[in-house]
Amino acid sequence: MILYNETINIDQTAEIQWLNWMKRKHVPSVLNTGLFLSARLSRLSSHIQPDSTNYTVQYLCENSDHLNEYKTIHLEKLKEEGTQLFGDKMQFFQTELDVIQDFFPNQS
Repeated sequence: MILYNETINIDQTAEIQWLNWMKRKHVPSVLNTGLFLSARLSRLSSHIQPDSTNYTVQYLCENSDHLNEYKTIHLEKLKEEGTQLFGDKMQFFQTELDVIQDFFPNQS
């Protein structure tokens, strides 16, 4: 499994509009590609900045073939939409993490 992580810094003047767009449009569009199993949207509660907020979206992907297909076919179009809507009020970068193991309470 692979976690595809987007880290986003959004200007507070655009935060409400951006968050609504993420929930209603962007994340559903990424999931509707059929290449990810789930997504989690989070707000960073550390490293607080006075005029902006940091978020992450973590998409769970079954394998590198699916992730490469997403990056080859869908990524640029979806990035462009965000750039058109929010311009320089939004900065972001992506990282990829190989899932080694999930742990849960009382798991042997």
